[in-house]
Amino acid sequence: MGYLFFQPQNAHRVEVDGRHLLFHVPTTSLFEIDRLDNDVIDLFRDRTRVSEADVRERFSGRVDPLEVTERIRSFLDLDIITDGRPPRAERPPIHIQNFPLTTIVLNVNTGCNLSCTYCYKEDLDTPSKGRRMAFETAKRSIELLLAESPDRDSYNVVFFGGEPLSNLALIKEVVAYAEDRFGNLGKRVDFTLTTNATLLTEEIVDWLNAHRFGLTVSMDGPKALHDKNRKTVGGKGTYNVVASKTRMLLERYTSRPVGGRVTLTHGVTAVYEIWDHLKNEIGFHEVGFSPVTSGPIAPFNLTGDELQTVFDEMKRLGRHYRDEALLGRNIGFSNMHQLMNDLYEGRSKALPCGAGLGMLAVDHEGGLNLCHRFTGSDMETYGTVDGGIEKQKLARFIEDRADRTDKGCSTCRIRNICAGGCYHESYAHFSDPMKPTYHYCDLMRDWVDFGIGVYGELIAGAPAFFSDHIMPRRAFGK
Repeated sequence: MGYLFFQPQNAHRVEVDGRHLLFHVPTTSLFEIDRLDNDVIDLFRDRTRVSEADVRERFSGRVDPLEVTERIRSFLDLDIITDGRPPRAERPPIHIQNFPLTTIVLNVNTGCNLSCTYCYKEDLDTPSKGRRMAFETAKRSIELLLAESPDRDSYNVVFFGGEPLSNLALIKEVVAYAEDRFGNLGKRVDFTLTTNATLLTEEIVDWLNAHRFGLTVSMDGPKALHDKNRKTVGGKGTYNVVASKTRMLLERYTSRPVGGRVTLTHGVTAVYEIWDHLKNEIGFHEVGFSPVTSGPIAPFNLTGDELQTVFDEMKRLGRHYRDEALLGRNIGFSNMHQLMNDLYEGRSKALPCGAGLGMLAVDHEGGLNLCHRFTGSDMETYGTVDGGIEKQKLARFIEDRADRTDKGCSTCRIRNICAGGCYHESYAHFSDPMKPTYHYCDLMRDWVDFGIGVYGELIAGAPAFFSDHIMPRRAFGK
């Protein structure tokens, strides 16, 4: 053979309890490897280029040459080793022609009865000044969903705000229309809503239950932490009312699991304590965490040290997740669930999410936004529900964002899990949604490495956990 060359950007090794795992970066697949595999990789890692003589020198007299040749061929097949030709492209360049929408997000009211200090919504209003979406706008949004993806069996309509329940009349009108419209076509429609819980009543909960809403409640933990930022317009803490209403919701709601969403900000980093309160005292099925590093109000953004603390706390909770999962128990840690799901499915992502492609958000005026985080922002929109999607403009954005040339992503080991990170996080941090979320890179690599280790332990010690807890979660749209 001539010279062979190592492609380190395509292979990442992780050791778990003495077992050696190889993370194949292009496909996000995980393999268990033995000592010979490790030795072969070590040879190629140690040298700039490897010849047949180098292989003989390293393995002669202790390993069957045919066995070494077989291992090298397997690494050639995986593009971990190359014969000098350019590495194979992981996927062809993205060219967007169609927009297979599955989800439409309706920003039904810009008004909110809370005034959370860290809120990223640039169009947020007080309740009296809230700008409400008209039914005709919502109706045209649903028709756009059907027009762009007429052959799907199921769709999702998401209600967002402000506080969406402050425009419950519209939500009820939309649900009645959508159930009739999709039902007549023999299609299923699911409804999703994120709420601060303050406006919930038994009557509202029962109505949401009857229509099988997927519900998420925004709550930031025990009273002292929740009341730090989640206040009324008048400046009072909301923990007591949110906790009371949420307990009522969880007692009455039977159609789907209800999740809690936590926003982590400056001074709020106690991930384990918050999870314990929300899961074991309040009773949420799952709890997920969203760190704030790029909000418009800088004093509420996590500092670098705080962000490190958050990820350390997430790993602490992740170890508890692992220990319980090995016993077949699910502690409802959403962030860990999502990572386990991505690794289990071997999901190799070209884009960070479905924003702009499978999902669009409609602002109260009918403008089409990449996602709900952008409604009311200075970010350009991509059409209207009346005029349709500006397809060339939106396609160009997605294609350009997916192009990782000169962005530093092409050699990153988590490039096909992260896919550059959240568009809005980049927009908020860099004022440019085209940039990857560079401020997260090292922490995300460490988090994914941690997840690979946990995944390896669960696959070996509790494989049924994935069929019992990870896959059923998808049925609920989590």
